Amino acid sequence: MVSVGNIIEGKVISVMPFGVFVDLGNKKSGLVHISEISSKYVKDINQHVKKGDVLKVKVIKIDDKGKISLSVKQAEEPKKPKDVKEPPKENKPVRPVNIDWGAKESENLSFEDKLSKFKQDSDEKIQALRRSADSKRSGGYSRKSNHSF
Repeated sequence: MVSVGNIIEGKVISVMPFGVFVDLGNKKSGLVHISEISSKYVKDINQHVKKGDVLKVKVIKIDDKGKISLSVKQAEEPKKPKDVKEPPKENKPVRPVNIDWGAKESENLSFEDKLSKFKQDSDEKIQALRRSADSKRSGGYSRKSNHSF
C-alpha cells in the first residue's frame, strides 16, 4: 500500500529533464522531481539515474488527484561520520532565539509546497507594508496644504 512516509523500492520507467517516473507496482507510479534525486546539486539527471534502475524512494506527498511525489534523498538514511566524538554538552540554560526562518517546518516539504509557502509569505509581507504605508499617508499629516497666503 502506498501512503505518505512509506519507503518503497520502485523501477525507473521514464527519465525526463525535470525528474524520473518510478513504477511502484499495483499499477501505481510516482514522480521523483530532480530536486529530490540527491542531496547534492543535480545538473544532468542522466548522470544519476537511467531507465530500468531500481530505486529506494520515500512517498512524500499524494495530492487530491492521486499524483504521487517521491524522494530518493529522503529515503536515504543520514550518514554519520565514524569515529567522530561529539563534544561534551554543558548544562548551561539555553536562551531561546526568536528567529523563525522556516527551516525546520519546510525541510520535509516538496519543492512546489516550499514555493507556495514562499509566495504566501511574500504576499502577506507586501500587504503588511502597504497597510503601513497607507496608514502613514492617512495619518497625522497631509500632503495638501490648507494654508492660503
